[in-house]
Amino acid sequence: MKSAVVVFPGINRERDMALALESVTGVKPVTVWHAETELPKVDLVVVPGGFSYGDYLRCGAIAARSPIMQDIRARAAKGLRVLGVCNGFQIITEAGLLPGALVRNAGLRFVCRQVRLRVENNRTFFTNRMAAGAVVSCPVAHGEGNYICDAETLKRLEGDNRVVFRYVEDTNPNGATNDVAGIMSETGTVIGMMPHPENMIEPLHGRTDCRPLFESLLAA
Repeated sequence: MKSAVVVFPGINRERDMALALESVTGVKPVTVWHAETELPKVDLVVVPGGFSYGDYLRCGAIAARSPIMQDIRARAAKGLRVLGVCNGFQIITEAGLLPGALVRNAGLRFVCRQVRLRVENNRTFFTNRMAAGAVVSCPVAHGEGNYICDAETLKRLEGDNRVVFRYVEDTNPNGATNDVAGIMSETGTVIGMMPHPENMIEPLHGRTDCRPLFESLLAA
């Protein structure tokens, strides 16, 4: 499986993501600078976490207008799998690849800790090695992870089983609507999530709960 990791000014989790992908797939991802206009031929593109452009304006708003995003949107429309994590979730949402928005945490404070995630949909390219309802530990590190959307969009997300991850009851770190931690597009080829699964796959991380997520990429 060939993958690419996109790098923007201020992004700081691209190496974590690249190492996670290489560890599981055995293939080193291609690094794509945001100013490039065309992706290489890959099976997956990942927009990683960090603080693109210092989170100025709105988190992800400036990065969503970078040159490479035009090709990512075009390739996604043709079926390319896209994964956005944390700031990457914010970026691809700002770019229109996913509905809704990520806003300030309900507590108005930056949150950095482990949370518990429940796999709501195990029939996606990133969860097919997990059992539906499985609960995993996963780190979060964000100040704007509060997922919101209008009532009709929420109804569609829930009705179409497009909520991929949900914070376990009473552990929601940011106030996200319906405890939403990750969603997917109508086509199922774009997934965005706030927690950082790339930081919970090796014994040195303390746990390996999220390794099956990356193993799912090989079976997709």
